[in-house]
Amino acid sequence: MPLPDPTALAESIFAGLNPAQRAAVEATEGPLLVLAGAGSGKTRVLTSRIAYLIGVCGIPADQILAVTFTNKAAGEMKERVEKLLGPMARDVTIGTFHSLGVRILRRDIGHLARTRGFVIYDDADTLGVIKDVLKSEGLDPKVHEPRRVRWQIDQWKNAGLLPPAAAERARDLDEELIARLYALYQRKLADAEALDFGDLLLLTAELFRKHPRVLAYYQQKYQYILVDEYQDTNGVQYGIVGQLAAAHRNLCVVGDPDQSIYAWRGADIRNILDFEQDYADAKVIKLEQNYRSTQPILSGASAVIANNYDRKEKDLFTDREGGSPIRFFEADDDREEARFVVGRLLEANRREDVPYGHVAILYRTNAQSRVFEEELLKYDVPYTIVGGQRFYERAEIKDVMAYLRLLVNPKDDQALRRIVNKPARGIGKTSFERVEAIALERGTPLLEAIRHAVSNDALGRVSGKLAAFLDMMDGFANLLAGFELDDLIAHVLDGTGYIRALEKEDTPEAEARLDNLRELLSSARDFHAANEDELAGDERSELELYLDQVALISDLDSYEDREDRVSLMTVHSAKGLEFPIVFLVGMEERIFPHASSSRDEAGLEEERRLCYVAMTRAMEHLFLTCASERLRYGDRSYQSPSRFLQEIPDELIETISAPGRGARGRSGAGAGAASSGREGGRFDYSYGQDEPGEGGVAIGTRVRHPVFGRGEVLAVLGSDLNQKLRIKFERAGVKTVMVRYANLELA
Repeated sequence: MPLPDPTALAESIFAGLNPAQRAAVEATEGPLLVLAGAGSGKTRVLTSRIAYLIGVCGIPADQILAVTFTNKAAGEMKERVEKLLGPMARDVTIGTFHSLGVRILRRDIGHLARTRGFVIYDDADTLGVIKDVLKSEGLDPKVHEPRRVRWQIDQWKNAGLLPPAAAERARDLDEELIARLYALYQRKLADAEALDFGDLLLLTAELFRKHPRVLAYYQQKYQYILVDEYQDTNGVQYGIVGQLAAAHRNLCVVGDPDQSIYAWRGADIRNILDFEQDYADAKVIKLEQNYRSTQPILSGASAVIANNYDRKEKDLFTDREGGSPIRFFEADDDREEARFVVGRLLEANRREDVPYGHVAILYRTNAQSRVFEEELLKYDVPYTIVGGQRFYERAEIKDVMAYLRLLVNPKDDQALRRIVNKPARGIGKTSFERVEAIALERGTPLLEAIRHAVSNDALGRVSGKLAAFLDMMDGFANLLAGFELDDLIAHVLDGTGYIRALEKEDTPEAEARLDNLRELLSSARDFHAANEDELAGDERSELELYLDQVALISDLDSYEDREDRVSLMTVHSAKGLEFPIVFLVGMEERIFPHASSSRDEAGLEEERRLCYVAMTRAMEHLFLTCASERLRYGDRSYQSPSRFLQEIPDELIETISAPGRGARGRSGAGAGAASSGREGGRFDYSYGQDEPGEGGVAIGTRVRHPVFGRGEVLAVLGSDLNQKLRIKFERAGVKTVMVRYANLELA
C-alpha cells in the first residue's frame, strides 16, 4: 500500500484544528505541557500529534508510546490514529499504564527473579491473600480490617514504596504493623506467581531502577512519549514516565489540574502543577476553546473552580451562541427532588423527543441513587447504573475465570479456593482446611498439597473426590494446546458440570447466569477475531493473553453509550463522558462537598474540582438540585445548600419553584425569596465556619445536652423560637432538638 503524501497528510491533520491545537501538534521536540480545558478536544490533539509524528516527520511508529487511563480511551485513540494513517499506525504502542506494565514485565520480569507467567489478582483475590496473612499472624480481621490493610498497601504502592521503604515511612504503630503485613503479603503473591494491580507499576519502576540496561532498551524503543490525563498520575506513574523520558526528553503531557479528582487513590496534582519545574525548558500551550458546552455552563463551572488556589489559570470559551441558563431547584425532601428530576426528563422525552440516553443523573455517592431508581421504575423509564457490577465481576464469570487461571498457573491458590467445590462436589470446609494445613506444613501450593493428600489417602472418603477434581483439571490442561479459546471454555463449562448445575436449579436467577456464561463464550470469540494477527506472533497462549485483557478491564471500559436509557452514576464515574442534559443532584453541605473533605483545604479543593468536572459533563442543559430534608443513614436530616451553589454568579442561574410554592434562593431562603437567588430572605447556613450565622449556632459547633451528652451540630433549620438543630451525639447518635427546649451548653 503506497504511503500517504506528507504534505497532503499535514493538510488533512490540520483541517479543523484551532491555532492552539495546531501548535500542540507541531511542537514535537522536547518537553511540552498541554493544559486542556474540559471539552477542548485533547483526544483530537493527541491523535493528530501521533499522526503528524509518523506521517509528516517520518518517526517510526514503533518509537511512539501513548499512555492513558482507560482501555476505552486507548481504543478510541488507536481507532482515530488508524483512520488518519491506515496500516502505518499499527506499530504505535497505545495503552493504559497498567497494560504498559504488563507488556514490560511479561518480557523482562525475569531480571527480578520472577516468572513471566504471573497471573494478575483482582480486588477479591488480594483481599483473600490479606485474610490469609492475618490468619497466619494470629490477627483478628475484626480488629485489623482487611480492606483498611489493603488500602494502606495500595497507597504505598501508588507512591512507589516497596515494603522496606514503607516500614521506614510508617508514622505510628498501626502503620508499622501494616508494613510488616505488606512484606508478608508480597511474599505470598510471589509464592503464587501473582501480581496485583499496584505491582504492575511498582515492579516496572523497580526493574528500571535496578537494571539500567533494561531501562536503556525502553528509552531507545520509545523516543516520543505522550501521556493523557497527566493530572491523574500517582507517584509511581510519575516515576516511570520520568525514567522513560530522561534520555530524549521528548515528553508531551496533556491534562487539566482543574479535573484532578483521584487523590483518594494516590493521584498527585503536583505532578502537573510542577511540570515546568521538572522540565525548565518546557513549552506550555493552553487549549481554552470548548467544543462541548454552552457558555452559561462554562461560565458557571469556571466561576466555581476559580475559588481554588492550586490550579493554573484558563479562560474557557465557546463559539456556540446563546444557551439556556443553569437551572436550580430546591426540594422539600429527597423524594420531591427525585420527582422533579424524573418529571423534567419525562417532559424532555415526550414533548421534545429527547432520547433517554441523552440524560445523565450525577450524584456524589452511590447511596443517593436509590430514590431516583424508584422514581424511574414508577414511570417505567429504562436506566443503567454506571459503575455497578461489571460483567467480569459476576460470580459465575469469576468462577469460570478461576478455572482458567488455575490451568495457566497451578500455584494460584486464590483461584483454587474459589472453585474446588464449585459446583458442589462434596469437598467441605473442614476437609479443605486439612489440605491447607498440609500445604502450610510442606511449603507447597494448594494444588500440590491436594496431590500429596490423594497419593497418601490422607483424607479418607474425600480423597476420592479430590482425585476426581485433579483428573478433571489435568484433562483440561491437556486441551490447552489443541483448542481455540471459546472451545476450551465450553469444555470447562461442560466438564465441571457448571452448566448442568444451573439448568437443574431452573430459576430465573439461574437462567440469567446461563445467559452470562453464553455471553462469556461470545467474549472469547470476539477476542480471537480482534487479536488474530497479534496471536500469531506471540509466544504466549491465547488463553494467557485473554486473561490479561480481562484483568485490565476497568469500570469505565464497560460503559455502553445507549440511546434508550438514562445513565445514573457518581461524578467520579462521569469523568470523560458528556451528555446533552445533566442533573447534578444532592448539592448540599456534607454531601457535596462531602463531609469527609469539607474541613480540609486540600480535600475541599478536590471536591470543588469534582463539582467542576460534573458541571462540564453537560452539553446543552444543566440542572442543579438539593433538598431541605433527606433520609440519610436510616434517619431524617436537615440539609444546607452546598457552598458551590453560592459560587455561581446570579446572572447564570434560573431558580425553579415547585407548583404552589414560591421560588427558593440557593442559600436556603424560604418562600417568596427572589428567584435570582441571593436577595431577600437569606438564611445563613454558615457552612461549617467557626463563627455562628444569623441563627446563633454554626455547623460544627460542639455542644452538650443534659440527657444525650456531648455532640456536634450537623445542620441548622429555621431561626428564632422555632430553630432546630440536627446533632450527632457521641453516645446517642443523631438527634433533632428544638433549641429553646434543649438546654444546650457549649462543649
